[in-house]
Amino acid sequence: MGRYTGSVCRLCRRSGEKLMLKGSRCLTPKCALDSRGKPPGQRLGRPRRVSDRGLQLREKQKARYTYAILERQFKRLFKEAERQLGITGENLLVLLERRLDNVVYRLGFADSRAQARQLVQHGHIMLNGRKTDIPSCLVKEGDTISWRQESTKTEYYKQLVQSIEAKSILNWLGLDRQKLVGQILSLPTLEDIDTKFEGQTIVEYYSR
Repeated sequence: MGRYTGSVCRLCRRSGEKLMLKGSRCLTPKCALDSRGKPPGQRLGRPRRVSDRGLQLREKQKARYTYAILERQFKRLFKEAERQLGITGENLLVLLERRLDNVVYRLGFADSRAQARQLVQHGHIMLNGRKTDIPSCLVKEGDTISWRQESTKTEYYKQLVQSIEAKSILNWLGLDRQKLVGQILSLPTLEDIDTKFEGQTIVEYYSR
């Protein structure tokens, strides 16, 4: 199965929450969840009660939609979270946050994770001084994220330099706003992650 290429607004409507899949557009009146809040598809008769299994699936899908990854990738991260010490649900959220495309988004280099993924795949981003075009690469404490020298000449970069001052950065990240160089100060904790889903519910989904 390939990557989802349909309207991401349908994913928000299906989840019933704003997953910020279109960045700042989600905060404007153009947001489809505000104008068309009902789930997509036909609705015949009374809505059915969602089972516990359905609620667990919904939480798992919200996590997948938020970080824009496929089921196979998501399950691989879940197995990695299970192998680590600590609480599996929290480990999973930390692993998702450590993805390079997510860090590029968190640093304010992109308005959405989809845009951040594109920046990484097109070779604009450097990890520890080396060009990295793998969005799923996991960063670690002490890593630096910067722009490729050739990419600093693009119009997008010039606009970003002007707008980056207005963007807030999470506590586990550092950012030189003049040079647009980010650093991983520490690994994220559960308090640092503003998720819209429950990690423990995802664990219950895969435990059945």
